[in-house]
Amino acid sequence: MTSSGSPCEQIVPKLIAVLEYTQVSGSNLTPQTTQALLQATNDYKNVLLQARKYAATLPGGELNAEDQEELIAMLERLRDHKKSQLAEFSERVSNMLSSAESERVEIDSTASTPS
Repeated sequence: MTSSGSPCEQIVPKLIAVLEYTQVSGSNLTPQTTQALLQATNDYKNVLLQARKYAATLPGGELNAEDQEELIAMLERLRDHKKSQLAEFSERVSNMLSSAESERVEIDSTASTPS
């Protein structure tokens, strides 16, 4: 039985298979049902191991909750700093443009004034 998707997506179907074999076999355990239950249980254990490995390889998975909070706080400070830099830059550009516009108007009025 092959399943597609990440190991995390396979956990519930594998668990359901184990539960179904458990309920179907009940007290009537034949060698075939015992073997099927054993195989379903092993499949479930394997997919749990795969899911753990998958989760451990996710970016940031090595950080505990405290480290994650510190990283988030640092990133928020960086974001706020970048926002203030952008606002300052925007203000400078705006001032430069208005200054350049004033100079252009002054030059235009001087050029159009008869001597």
